[in-house]
Amino acid sequence: MKLVITIDTEEDDWGKYSVAGHSAENIKEIPALQRVFDEFNVKPTYLVAHTVCEDEGAAGILKGIMDKGNCEIGAHCHPWNTPPFEDETNAFNSMLCNLTERLQFQKMQSLDETIKKRFGVKPTSFRCGRWGFNFGVAKNLVKLGYMVDTSIASYTDWSEYHGPDFSKTSPAAYRFDAGDITTHAAKGALVEVPATVGFLQRRFSLANSIIKALSKPPLSALRLKGLLWRANLVNKVWLSPEYNDAATMIRLVRRMKENNFACINMTFHSPCLTPGLTPFVRTAEDKKAFISNIREFLRFTKAQGIESIRLSEITRFV
Repeated sequence: MKLVITIDTEEDDWGKYSVAGHSAENIKEIPALQRVFDEFNVKPTYLVAHTVCEDEGAAGILKGIMDKGNCEIGAHCHPWNTPPFEDETNAFNSMLCNLTERLQFQKMQSLDETIKKRFGVKPTSFRCGRWGFNFGVAKNLVKLGYMVDTSIASYTDWSEYHGPDFSKTSPAAYRFDAGDITTHAAKGALVEVPATVGFLQRRFSLANSIIKALSKPPLSALRLKGLLWRANLVNKVWLSPEYNDAATMIRLVRRMKENNFACINMTFHSPCLTPGLTPFVRTAEDKKAFISNIREFLRFTKAQGIESIRLSEITRFV
């Protein structure tokens, strides 16, 4: 089993869909986080937004880590603050999948060129802001020379947020062609590494079907999902310290090892490193627990012999 850690490395302004006026002070907290990664020989992938690239100090911090060979720099496209600015700024257009393929390409190309200018490398791994992935984005990734996408959160439906529905997609990494983004293709041009969302129960597909059924009216009104969670009958878990503690993430990975998954993908957002910027880390104590959960989880993966790789390296194994 391989471990990738993908971090949405972005501006401080959580949920602020505006063109300008963003800061990136949270990036100053990354060196301390990186020391935790270095302690366990973990090579994270920092998926950087355009706002971070524009900030010379923030970009310099990340470039220093990259130049030591301790991370990968990938791309993270926030449509609302990545030029060109032809679209109306709103929640619907914050999903890259809702833009025309032409405008998608122009924004993705702009970010790609800015990363090359700031970091001196061509990024080959990518994540859409807000998980707004579709076949148009995939086609543009091929045009721009990307190899790996990580824009799908497995077993997750973003429809209520104007986004895509990937509630049937498992957390297994797979090759695919741009025209069919959820189907495995042995010689596909791209590799998808979904953000790991799975279940503590052995049969992921069955547990997912139950969750989907209970999420629709009239059953959704009965709040049965909470009852099943508390009874340990159906437990849906994100591999993310934003949502779960180390013990729960470890339980998920043990189950995934039993189910012969070849790769796990831990995800979180860089603004979590500064208390108060996100709903996940509100206080200094929350931050302490957040970092502690990452460290405890990495202690487990090291003991289990789970190798950490950069996101782009997954192409050697899929």
